[in-house]
Amino acid sequence: MAKVLMKGNEAVCEAAIRAGCRYFFGYPITPQNEVPEYMSEKLPKVGGVFLQAESEVAAINMVYGAAGAGGRVMTSSSSPGMALKQEGISYIAGAELPCVIVNMMRGGPGLGSIQPGQADYFQATRGGGNGDYRHIVYAPASIQEMVDILMESFDIADIYRIPVLVLGDGMIGQMMEAVEFKEAIPKELPEKDWITTGTKEKRKPNVINSLYLEPELLYEHNLKLEAKHRLIEENEVRYEATGVEDAEVVCVAYGTTARVVKNAMEELEKEGIKVGLIRPITLWPFPNEAFDKINPKAKGLLTVEMSMGQMIDDVKIASNGRWTTDFHGKSGGLVPSPAGVIDAVKKIIGGGK
Repeated sequence: MAKVLMKGNEAVCEAAIRAGCRYFFGYPITPQNEVPEYMSEKLPKVGGVFLQAESEVAAINMVYGAAGAGGRVMTSSSSPGMALKQEGISYIAGAELPCVIVNMMRGGPGLGSIQPGQADYFQATRGGGNGDYRHIVYAPASIQEMVDILMESFDIADIYRIPVLVLGDGMIGQMMEAVEFKEAIPKELPEKDWITTGTKEKRKPNVINSLYLEPELLYEHNLKLEAKHRLIEENEVRYEATGVEDAEVVCVAYGTTARVVKNAMEELEKEGIKVGLIRPITLWPFPNEAFDKINPKAKGLLTVEMSMGQMIDDVKIASNGRWTTDFHGKSGGLVPSPAGVIDAVKKIIGGGK
């Protein structure tokens, strides 16, 4: 299949449509505005529905309704807009509804900037809403990977009846790369016997709800959710591990920042310095198992992010005290440079400034 040059935000939409998405509800915010723009043009042509809601709060609750009726539905936003969606995401997770959510992150906190960022890590991986819930979080590092993940995410959401969050950044959304839309591998999907489309006089009415007034019932529901989370941790961890077995230093980075680290690794290799990379593709579940592959004699780990270091806690948990963990990063819309990563690595091995 021929490749086509596309902007990241538009490639997200095309992948979603090819995966069967027929409902999109959203609200404009930079740097993901091409997503609703593309969906508004393309979805009606395939019999789908695009609706620009009056707010992010309204949009996520429309997602709840469409998912409850069994539709393949997506929404997208950027960091401040995602903050407004958190209550609805908690409702969706509590009601066990499948949907796909795209966050093209920008600098923060607050309104921040319109430049790329990765400071929504806490919000994404800890659950920005209330209660004991999780959602699967993917962090693609290229437009091709983002397309591949999007085309699979709707199936994953259906299998586990859970929201799937695709965490990009403004850079991935705005840059252009050649992508190929591959044929999706069919998955065996569970029957949606829980949807609210009318009984057709064949069954009792389905009720979709996240409200449990009896504490015992809510406790049982939370146990059910937790069992599902453990199953996801067993089956859905994804990562890339490069050169970690004999590395002097192992960098941990995701998304666009991992590409910066790879450039730094090439330069360090020319100097005879062995650097490995662990690139989480799922931020939740986090790839703890990848750290078991690291050279026990490595001098340390270096977490590289477009934030003030939000992934460090997960890296420290995964490393379990076996190595020291240092941080190099930028925030506010700035991107770490290969030169900065090189300097940080050299400091760890004792050869830096």
